[in-house]
Amino acid sequence: MTPLDDTDCRILKVLQKSGRMSNAELSDAVNLSASACHRRVQRLENDGFIRNYVAMVDPRKIGLPTTVFVEITLSTQADEVLDGFEKAVARIPNVLECHLMAGSADYLLKVVASDTDDFAAIHRRYLARLPGVQTMQSSFALRTVFKTTALPV
Repeated sequence: MTPLDDTDCRILKVLQKSGRMSNAELSDAVNLSASACHRRVQRLENDGFIRNYVAMVDPRKIGLPTTVFVEITLSTQADEVLDGFEKAVARIPNVLECHLMAGSADYLLKVVASDTDDFAAIHRRYLARLPGVQTMQSSFALRTVFKTTALPV
């Protein structure tokens, strides 16, 4: 794997903000010939720096304006409990993120819902049935101050 140079970083910065731009637009933005830019993007993809291209969907437009962060503490940290929990939580459609944590909780989930009633249903149907859970604490986001997926390269 080739390390990133300044040109690679510029390409990644631009693509993180606008992944649908054409190679010609990208090459202009990073001051590189179109063919050299295309080769670099292909290398960044092949080396795994660029994992995928996605559409960022507005959760409000599709009826999921409520974001809930759920802290989960497991009854034990045995490998089979951690594995069972992680496999089960990955199957819940409204869970956008699941992080194994250091600190007071074992896991932190980011869950989207249409409203508090919808979250209550998600909690009853999925979260309360997760294996190995000892305690669960939910915090509702009142407002998203800012949100980005762009990493500082």
